[in-house]
Amino acid sequence: MTVQRNVTIWHNPRCSKSRGALALLAERGVDPTVVRYLEDAPTRAELEDVLRRLGTDDPRAITRTGEARYRELGLAGADRDALLDALAANPILIERPIVLLGDRAVVARPPERALELL
Repeated sequence: MTVQRNVTIWHNPRCSKSRGALALLAERGVDPTVVRYLEDAPTRAELEDVLRRLGTDDPRAITRTGEARYRELGLAGADRDALLDALAANPILIERPIVLLGDRAVVARPPERALELL
């Protein structure tokens, strides 16, 4: 089996879905670059790049709208720019895991969605 080294996963080790996606990739011989996005928050440009790879312009596609911080910041009616700024400043709001390969990405919820990239 060929090991794919150009796969990246935005990972939160405390999240069961994130751990599940990482395990599924490992079972298939994939050794991804693991980005602990809560510790190494993505820039706004990186968020824009992920949205492009997901094939959407809508930051809600990667936003955890059920997070308490989302409500605290009053983001329900926020526009695209405000949401991107909030995601960059509060990485807890970023959906996880996000798996990237080449010019594509998936939000791996459920974790099996990560396999769509392989």
